[in-house]
Amino acid sequence: MFCVVRVIAFGTYDVESHPRVGVLVDGLRESGFEVVECNAPLGLGTAARVRILQRPWLLPQLGVRLLQRWTTLARAARRLRRESPPDAVLVGYLGHFDVLLARRLFRDVPIVLDHLIGAADTARDRGETSRLKQGALARLDRAALGAADIVLVDTEEQRGTLSTEAAAKAVVVPVGARRTWFAAPRPAHDGPLRVVFFGLYTPLQGTRVIGAALARLADGPTPVEVTMIGTGQEYDEVRALVGDRPRVSWLDWVAAADLPALVAAHDVCLGIFGTNPKALRVVPNKVYQGAAAGCAVVTADTVPQRRVLGDGAVLVPPGDAEALTDALVRLAEDRDELARAAAAAYDTACRDFAPREAVAPLATLLRARRQEPA
Repeated sequence: MFCVVRVIAFGTYDVESHPRVGVLVDGLRESGFEVVECNAPLGLGTAARVRILQRPWLLPQLGVRLLQRWTTLARAARRLRRESPPDAVLVGYLGHFDVLLARRLFRDVPIVLDHLIGAADTARDRGETSRLKQGALARLDRAALGAADIVLVDTEEQRGTLSTEAAAKAVVVPVGARRTWFAAPRPAHDGPLRVVFFGLYTPLQGTRVIGAALARLADGPTPVEVTMIGTGQEYDEVRALVGDRPRVSWLDWVAAADLPALVAAHDVCLGIFGTNPKALRVVPNKVYQGAAAGCAVVTADTVPQRRVLGDGAVLVPPGDAEALTDALVRLAEDRDELARAAAAAYDTACRDFAPREAVAPLATLLRARRQEPA
């Protein structure tokens, strides 16, 4: 007999800032699960949390805000348990603290932690190298992973960074893209190639590589128009590399609801081009979203990106601005190749990156656990 699996999506996650949890919720619902959200957004993204880490005197403010959200979550969680006990609790991304609360509130319920990246690893990528802080964050990572029954990662390489105990309960679930991103490729046009990048300008994203490539493009004969969306760690360096080239537009911020349509209005979406260890083991949001938006995707040729994307992306060596420039010039000059690249990206997204398809490994596991005898 078929039984509906009831899942509570729990935590201070923010779908607008980190859409991954939205993909998980949407995918489970599309797969026939009953998903109820118990959510009180903290209102602090990754960059804001790293800033607090770099300014320890702000930690009490974080503590007060977290306590307020947890009070709201605890009340809602107790009500939801009384109404209908869940079969599993899904703790959304950046839930390193939230999973500890979930473990206390749902002692006898399987806890799923979406652990895309560790707190220590994230801080390191944002330039935080203090041994004391790194040690504290590593302990937080261990506690969070220890509190979970199922750990979600997005690539096999990310699973390889976990301890033996944590890796044994890890499931690889690609990041995917929400349905609002899906738009079939547009017909060919005769104007300049339109390229878009969006991100937080971190070393992982390799934005200095992008900046160097844009400078070379602007000095070349092939017209390419580029929209750069976002600000962050390497922003000033990238602006300095590019200068005041007239075919490059800079947008500090775009509302999450407006971003899919803006990206879809371009021909090419840029992925990541960094060379640090983290960059070599992830497949970022923007790659999944750009492919779903009907853009040709140009990103670094790394093992996980090659595995996940296959022929659905134009791959260039990490850290190679010249190769990135050459790839964009080739797409600008050969519109048939551009159309093939966009179609391949979109087909890959429809087959593998839509919510239901992305969450399939998790859905299969939760159903199997639901059917196990008590």
